[in-house]
Amino acid sequence: MIDTTGHAFVTGGGSGIGKACVLLFAELGIRGIVVADLNLETAQTTVAEATAAATNSDFRAEAIQMDVSLEESVKSGVEHMVKSFGRIDYCVHSAGITIQSSNPVATSFSEFQLLDRVNVHGTFLVTKAVAAAMALQEPKPVDTSSPERGIVRGSIVNMASIAAVITPPSMVQYISAKFAVNGITKSAAIENAPLGIRVNCLCPTWTETPLYRKTMDIIPQLNDETSTTGIPMQRIATTKEVAQSAVFMCSTWSSFITGHALAIDGGMSLF
Repeated sequence: MIDTTGHAFVTGGGSGIGKACVLLFAELGIRGIVVADLNLETAQTTVAEATAAATNSDFRAEAIQMDVSLEESVKSGVEHMVKSFGRIDYCVHSAGITIQSSNPVATSFSEFQLLDRVNVHGTFLVTKAVAAAMALQEPKPVDTSSPERGIVRGSIVNMASIAAVITPPSMVQYISAKFAVNGITKSAAIENAPLGIRVNCLCPTWTETPLYRKTMDIIPQLNDETSTTGIPMQRIATTKEVAQSAVFMCSTWSSFITGHALAIDGGMSLF
């Protein structure tokens, strides 16, 4: 079985992909986890569900309120994690927002700035704070039976989007933000590789989440049928499928992968 018995910090863990990651970590035997979300109530609900699903007898989870667009909030959240659990072995940064309008010509600058603050600034702040905490941690061997695989201090997985790989129309504010997430990830991967810290990002296509449903309300032509257009597998992703990719990227099973943008798109980016 995949080994994820350390401690995880998950942002946006109150719903959607972030919540799926928390529940999967719990099912796979993680020891401790902090669920960070702007909505404390949903984070607390996730903690309760994860506790019920946990397979590690030493499992402990905590919920905190955190605004990823605010530096002090992020610093406080990461400090809480380190103080409460001692270290961060895995970080899944899933907090983010979708578009607020669909107009390719008249997208407001205020909306562009909003997506930047949450999706871009948030990724920068979380990656920076978590990497700094990981750099101070004692390294662990990737595999005690294979010393040539070196050491690990931690793994960070950011949530980008297939929109960081291809460019769907009428989403300039979202596309630019997710391209930036990919860029931040690659830069952090280069800087932190010598420390035994890996940084990757996931690029899922439409995924069955509350944000997906909200986006359907914003884009009139988007529905359950049209969302599969251009996807060879003829369906959208489930949150568990994305969570499984996130856990794989966190684990030592991906120990020689860093700076990678993993497309989870049912073949969408083949065209």
